[in-house]
Amino acid sequence: MLFLPELTLLGAGLIIFLVSLGKPDSGMVKNIALGLGAAILIAAIMGLHQQGDLFFQSYRVDLFSQVFKVLIAGAMLAVLIIGRKLPSIRKELHPEYYLFLFTGVLGMMMLVSSVELLAIFVSLELSSFTVYIMVPMRDDSGAINFQMEAGAKYLLFGVMATSFMLFGMSYMYGLTGSTHLNVIVKTLSTMYDQPAAVVAIMMVLAGFFYKLALFPFHFWVPDVYEGAGNETTAFIASVPKLAAVALLIRLISMVSAEGHTIVNLLKVCSVLSMFYGNLSALVQKDLKRMLGFSGIAHAGFVLLGLLTFQTSGYANALYYIAGYAVMNLACFLVICSVAKDGENVLIEDLIGLHKRSPILALTLAVGLFALAGIPPFVGFMGKFYILVGALRQDYIYLVTLAAINTAIAIYYYLSVVRVTFCSNPENQEAVKTGMLTNATSIILLIIIVAMGVQPQRFVDFAQRTIQSIM
Repeated sequence: MLFLPELTLLGAGLIIFLVSLGKPDSGMVKNIALGLGAAILIAAIMGLHQQGDLFFQSYRVDLFSQVFKVLIAGAMLAVLIIGRKLPSIRKELHPEYYLFLFTGVLGMMMLVSSVELLAIFVSLELSSFTVYIMVPMRDDSGAINFQMEAGAKYLLFGVMATSFMLFGMSYMYGLTGSTHLNVIVKTLSTMYDQPAAVVAIMMVLAGFFYKLALFPFHFWVPDVYEGAGNETTAFIASVPKLAAVALLIRLISMVSAEGHTIVNLLKVCSVLSMFYGNLSALVQKDLKRMLGFSGIAHAGFVLLGLLTFQTSGYANALYYIAGYAVMNLACFLVICSVAKDGENVLIEDLIGLHKRSPILALTLAVGLFALAGIPPFVGFMGKFYILVGALRQDYIYLVTLAAINTAIAIYYYLSVVRVTFCSNPENQEAVKTGMLTNATSIILLIIIVAMGVQPQRFVDFAQRTIQSIM
């Protein structure tokens, strides 16, 4: 039972692989993938309270890892539903696409349980390279034909971030004589401000800054978001970030507020992520690019929560990233539904959406309101908890800068809502949605509202989750 979610994913990948050997009907493949996605989520929920160690204590199963596995499995299932027709992906590659998706999720689930440097590296590469392959699978028969360029940039920046991380891992091993995180934490606690320790920690963190799209490892974001298929972008924008935050929490716990050099560097990364992401998002006309830049800004907020070096701060970061994934999925549900033949969606394409599809307009509005940090949605409470936690640590100037960024973000998020609701459709056709899409939309809306109206329940559970590894 300790390895149940991972075994289920392995089985799902094997089934899809066997299906791909023949010439399956496209609809059958999609239905099989949806069924397997639901089975993976059920397996993750069944293993929620399992505890134990595997593979010579390099792989830990605890409440922390299992909660993240449920979040990852849930986000993956939502992506499968949102993009179930795969209009952006070449038809002949649909089985292979699902195979790589399941393999990538397997790597992410392994990542959140890995507590040893080599296990972390193997899991990270498994989760990364499968996504690199998914980006160029976009159908090139439409107006978008730079998916190969986007895939190449994603790969090259990823390899660069991995090289930084490996170099940092070699330093960690040299300083501590171990690759196990529990030994590394104890040893590094006496040498926070030594140059070698600073280099080691920052370079290891670089690999996860890349996954989270945190400054200065954010350069891949706009081109990959725009060049990848809508379904692939929805996956990249939500699922890998959950795994990245899980590992950042484990790695940030190696540092304390006493490591002034590292803390100051992380503060700079947090602030620059917020400003760069929000200011760049102001001028975007492609909705996916806008969400990509806003994701860079949200990564800065997540890092601000981690910089408290308190259990409460880590819990706030977990609550925030879970809410962010749901908000993002709500927006991408609208993008995938509005897009014609899998093309990208410009902000002007949303003109009069409130009349063309009221439920999609409502879903987009709630998702954007939540991302902007407007009550009573989860985005507001997530930012509120993070800012209060930072204020308790006397990060007054950081809180001030974060509040300024929230005001900037409100402008470009609400400008999209204005186009959606304050304009009348001229020649645009009505957007048809099926029962499954409508049901998914309603579920996402309920989660966004529930997490915002009853935040303390979710934060308390997040805190119990964090305490399981402290």
